[in-house]
Amino acid sequence: MYTSALIIAALCFVATSYAGDESQAIITKYENDIKPDGSYNYEYGTSNNIQAQESGVGSVYAAGSYQYTAPNGENIQLEYTADVNGYQPKGNHLPTPPPIPDYILKALAYIEAHPFTRIQLKK
Repeated sequence: MYTSALIIAALCFVATSYAGDESQAIITKYENDIKPDGSYNYEYGTSNNIQAQESGVGSVYAAGSYQYTAPNGENIQLEYTADVNGYQPKGNHLPTPPPIPDYILKALAYIEAHPFTRIQLKK
C-alpha cells in the first residue's frame, strides 16, 4: 500500500510543478476496489492527461503504471512491479548503464574457459 501512496504523492507533485495553469485540472476517472483478502486495484485519470493504475495484494505485491506529460513536453510512461525483489521500474526515460566494453567481455570469457585450481595455503 505504501507504493501506491508514494506514486500518488509523486504524481501530485508532478501535477503541481507542471508548467502552465494546472490549478483547474479535474479528476476525470477514479476507481478504487479493496477486497477483504487484501487484494486491491485502483485507477485514475485527470483532465491534464495524468493516468495511473495499480493492482496488488497488501504489502506483498504491486504492479502498475502511470503516465503524464513532462514540462518539456515529453510523454513520460512508467510501468513497475514491487515484490520480494524490490521496486522494478521500466520506462524509456529512465537512465541505462553503458554497454560492457568488448575487452571486458573477452576477459570474462577467457576466465570462464580457463578455470584455475584453488591453492590451499598452509599455516
